[in-house]
Amino acid sequence: MNPYEEQPQSVLLVDGMALLFRAFYATSYSGYIMKTSGGMPTNAVFGFVKYFWDAVQTFKPTHVICCWDMGGKTFRTEKFSDYKANRADCPEELIPQFDLVKDVVESFGVPNVGLNGYEADDCIGTLARTYSMENDVYILTGDHDMLQLLQERVKVVIMKKGQGNYAVYSPETLMEEKQLTPEQFIDLKGLMGDTADNYPGVKGIGEKTALKLLQEHGSVEGIIENLPLLPKGVRAKIEAELEMLHLSRDLARIRTDVPVMCELAAASWEVDRGRVIAKFEELEFKGLSKLLD
Repeated sequence: MNPYEEQPQSVLLVDGMALLFRAFYATSYSGYIMKTSGGMPTNAVFGFVKYFWDAVQTFKPTHVICCWDMGGKTFRTEKFSDYKANRADCPEELIPQFDLVKDVVESFGVPNVGLNGYEADDCIGTLARTYSMENDVYILTGDHDMLQLLQERVKVVIMKKGQGNYAVYSPETLMEEKQLTPEQFIDLKGLMGDTADNYPGVKGIGEKTALKLLQEHGSVEGIIENLPLLPKGVRAKIEAELEMLHLSRDLARIRTDVPVMCELAAASWEVDRGRVIAKFEELEFKGLSKLLD
């Protein structure tokens, strides 16, 4: 190998909220919440660091960026007021950890990215599209909605139960598992809806029927063009919910053109060990410093 040749770069885009919520519930299920001697809850941040560090060690990116929801209204809630309206209130002990975790991410030299009016998914989608023109991109999340972002140079890493357990998706593995392309994944969500995000899709159409329809007709447009060929019951359901079908698909689509920027040079994975350890000591994270050895 020519030592002067540029080595391939890879970018890890972290879905910060997915990691933080997972860490909070994984470390608080017993009822015990870890806190500093000053009473600041830190259990979610502690768990986040362990998940985050494990992923970086596993996928060995040259660059890392962490994306966040900013809270408040987004363009999706403006389009559909019930979007995510079924979500339970955030646990009280988690609220102060939202700012805290960003400080910890910053101590690793990793940029925090978020944009008012959009979700972290849209920031991830936009950055993935931008960086994948010249780099390999890995998206770290627990959210299967991200599978729509798969491309030749974009892989989605789904965190499974237990630390260090990942399912890595490419367009090929999505096709093997679901017989769907990334674009069809958006149509699937439009048809079946999403109970977690609280949009209904077409009432009475579940995943099995939606998959069958897409495999036979290719897309929502193909299904609508062939309505007369569909079984009477399925056809009636779609005709009754055409407007909601289009709205649900629009809500499901992760935007890849939002006005968000992060210079790749600012995201180089170069850890200043002293800075991270100082932050760990401030938060009384006993035992975490050995991760850096």
